[in-house]
Amino acid sequence: MKWITATALLLVVVGAVNWGLWAIAEVDLVAELFGGNTEAASKVVYALVGAAGLYAIWRFPQLIKG
Repeated sequence: MKWITATALLLVVVGAVNWGLWAIAEVDLVAELFGGNTEAASKVVYALVGAAGLYAIWRFPQLIKG
């Protein structure tokens, strides 16, 4: 289960960096890496980041306890 949490947190960081880049430079890094924001690979990454965010919300109480 620890690898799932680590993977989810990594994906949350990817999402945060992507949003930060969008806010600062209007660059969508995921879209740049995977050929556009409508490409299947980009949509998969976006979906995984979203799922990771939901998982992080669910695990948040345990994560802040340590």
